[in-house]
Amino acid sequence: MKKKILATLVPVALAAAYGAPALAQERAAQPEAAATPASNQEATPAADTATVVVTGFRNSLQKALNLKQQAISVRDSIVAEDIGKFPEANVAESLQRVPGIILNRDDSSGEGQRVSIRGLPTEYSVTTLNGAPVNTTSTSTIGSAARGFNFDVFASELFGRVDFYKSPLAELTEGGMGGVVDLQTPRPFDNPKRTIRYGITDTYNTQSKHQDPNGYALYSNTWDNLGFLIGASHTGSVNTRSGFEATGGYNSSANGSSKPVKGNFALALDFDSPLANLSGYTREQVANALLPRIYRFYGSQNERSRDGLVSSLQWKTPTLNVSFDTMYSKLENTRKEQLFGILIRSTATTNRNLPVGASGNNGLIPQNVHIDPATNLLTGTFGNTTYNGGAAYTKDETQFGYGALNASWKATPKLNITGQASLNQSSAQSMGGTLSGYIYGATSTIDYGNDHVYPSVSSSTSYTDPNSWSGFTIGTNRTRETDKGKQARVVADWDYDLPYEWSGHLKAGVSYVSTTKGVNKRNGTSLATAHLNTIGAAGLRSAMTTTPPISNLDLGAGWPKTWATWDSNYFYSQFNPATYNTDATFQPNQSFAAEEAVKTAFVQSDFKGNLWDEHALRLNAGLRFASTDTGIDNFKQKGTNLAYAPNHEDGSYSNVLPSLSGALDVTDNLMWRASWGKTITRASLSIIAGQTVIPNQFDNSATSGNPNLRPQQSKNLDTSLEWYFQPGSLLSAALFKKELTDATVANTKVVTFGSLGLPDTALGPLFQDANGHVDPNLAMTLRTYTNGGSQTMKGFELAYQQAFTALPAPWNGLGAMASYTHINPFSYVPWISNAGKVVSVNVVPKYAYSTTVYFEQGPLAMRMSWNYKDKSLNTDSSTNLGDDLIRWRAGRGYLDANISYKINDKLEFRIDALNLSNTLAYDYFEDVSGKYGNGKNSRMDYAKYDGRTIKFGIRGKL
Repeated sequence: MKKKILATLVPVALAAAYGAPALAQERAAQPEAAATPASNQEATPAADTATVVVTGFRNSLQKALNLKQQAISVRDSIVAEDIGKFPEANVAESLQRVPGIILNRDDSSGEGQRVSIRGLPTEYSVTTLNGAPVNTTSTSTIGSAARGFNFDVFASELFGRVDFYKSPLAELTEGGMGGVVDLQTPRPFDNPKRTIRYGITDTYNTQSKHQDPNGYALYSNTWDNLGFLIGASHTGSVNTRSGFEATGGYNSSANGSSKPVKGNFALALDFDSPLANLSGYTREQVANALLPRIYRFYGSQNERSRDGLVSSLQWKTPTLNVSFDTMYSKLENTRKEQLFGILIRSTATTNRNLPVGASGNNGLIPQNVHIDPATNLLTGTFGNTTYNGGAAYTKDETQFGYGALNASWKATPKLNITGQASLNQSSAQSMGGTLSGYIYGATSTIDYGNDHVYPSVSSSTSYTDPNSWSGFTIGTNRTRETDKGKQARVVADWDYDLPYEWSGHLKAGVSYVSTTKGVNKRNGTSLATAHLNTIGAAGLRSAMTTTPPISNLDLGAGWPKTWATWDSNYFYSQFNPATYNTDATFQPNQSFAAEEAVKTAFVQSDFKGNLWDEHALRLNAGLRFASTDTGIDNFKQKGTNLAYAPNHEDGSYSNVLPSLSGALDVTDNLMWRASWGKTITRASLSIIAGQTVIPNQFDNSATSGNPNLRPQQSKNLDTSLEWYFQPGSLLSAALFKKELTDATVANTKVVTFGSLGLPDTALGPLFQDANGHVDPNLAMTLRTYTNGGSQTMKGFELAYQQAFTALPAPWNGLGAMASYTHINPFSYVPWISNAGKVVSVNVVPKYAYSTTVYFEQGPLAMRMSWNYKDKSLNTDSSTNLGDDLIRWRAGRGYLDANISYKINDKLEFRIDALNLSNTLAYDYFEDVSGKYGNGKNSRMDYAKYDGRTIKFGIRGKL
């Protein structure tokens, strides 16, 4: 696919480049340089010989290309078409068209959430807001304590420009081995006149069949030296997801029952039951056939509301520029989930005298089975199946606030002093719970047919009769994650002359950044369970409903359309997470606070001149020094009773980070660019401050943090050739290489459960005896983290952009852009099969590409984009002791489009369509031995459809 795209576009680019020689004289208008930390490194553009007025999306691309061409280091930008008019309706969707950027989407809403730069995980990039480091989290990442930034917290209208720095500069904030993303908010003197912009949109999702109004308004004005800007936005959406879940893997009865567990989970089919019928297969064949860990349907409805505010008060004279900028955003996310299916994990029959369904008498009885020879999947009729039906409800909220005072003083014609002081805070909270019931001892028939997204299940037992349900359970928790930051910096810029008509630009500065992250977890399951017991089984059954709490779910042809469950009104009236997750339910082993204070000083200089009187050369050389002090407050088990007590630890380290970049004009249109430098990425706070925990009570493995981890370091080398063959056009190829040292490496060893100092309840009933105790000699896999040896990541990028202005009208309104990134990942993980076969797998996609075609002619504008990323290892399965199935996150692509029509200069009608392809997002399990196929279309997990989102609206100005 990627080869066909490039093979098609490149010849068109060459033909159009030479189709009209007169176009070589055109130069698009240059954008005003923004007051950003790195803006002073740019070269002054050549004088225009002609000016072509370009508007809309093409103008945005032209501005971004100008910034890229002027830069000395490796940089890409996305620029607003005009103040308050970001190119995409969602800023996260804009990011993925930048070469080397891979977008990770939120699993609940389908919105773009975090970015990976050149294949490095998301926590390897640093995000700054107007140059100040910021952190925020939302939805599924709340409580992970991962470094990074969730872009879905903000509306696109709040930003004027986004810059991506892929190579190091001494002036840039350290900590991002992947790169630095700088978000820039608008200021009134970006457009020094009165401006009022607004937008009103109605959003419709084809899966939820729900409509939501959205809107924004922005006012900006200047009066002589004073300017003021304020903007507000509101977005809302309702998304419905549906599909199939295996919840963590597929396994066989033969391997799954081994100790220690070699497969994804433990089970044992009941071959000795008088009802067993193997349908002509041998016991060995059936025992080695694969079943999912859970065979269930998943449906969810995610309601999202986002409100944002941006403001700027600015005073600007020829020598003084002072602004006070603020930003606020609030993201609320409410999720309803319905789960229904057969539990296959932890099933075995060792005592038929126990009640049916009890642990020890819950083994599935094969009665009439079939084994698919291509996939080794086991289907058919099974006795003694256990159904689980659950209603899960979650409320997430993130609030982010930011304020910054900026000042720039032109002390002399050649000396400029800038300073900034900023504060930011993010507070995120997730509260939820799951109310479940069980049907025991049912005889069921399961089948996939040709559809592994909506398979089938049937039973003579009534799913809708509340009397069929028993064994009710409740689980509830609350997680809060906070990020606070304060930052101050002072920078001096000085222009100076050098011999032989060369010039220099010296930049030096100091900064102080203090960040604090806190994670507070509570688990109110015990308190909620006590209340559940007072209600009793009869009371819970009487509260059940057979009306699906989520409308418009796609259940497929072979799945029950309804079952007994509970709606949100009953859940929150009886088990409100805010009521049961009290201070008394605090989880000390999963909570901590960490503070980092970083003092930095840097010096760098640009050098500009000509080689051989005709080849312009620009160089940047710099050195950055960073001193980091770390303080961690957590809880450790102390004393003979291993009670948790407050614990404090301090650490410190320093880094010297040199950088060197150069850009040479080989010809008037051909540029060679190269960069070398050192960068660091600090280890995730979750594994610095984390205590020993068992993440999954059904798996005998634990993790333990290491507060003495050093930051990872990387030596980065970038080089590229860029051909600007006509205005607004580019054809480029880039190579990059990163040599990592002190990488954070997970190490595993086998220890006893008793040595971990954890309570018996840390493991599930599978590992407990009749009295609820776990054998202290039980073998456990303990995963710890240390600084490892060196690793290397390398790859290449291809980029193409062109406006086909040489074509005859109306086709001269066409344009196209494409990018392709190939990565040889540094993070290969050794995967060991049951037979001892070792396979290296990549935890990040090996490649990603993006293509866009657009048309702008008169009042009409259209655009369509396709973005794709390759498969990658599901990080939940990044280490193992022996497993025949590798869990991949399948490659996926998304098709987006929009169309707009200018009714007049002040009013525009617009339609945006997201995920037109209605992409199936799923994981799958590949057989290492290759014996049973790759599993891509058979052994699926978390296979969900999100539906298409259509936005109809108007944008205008007054």
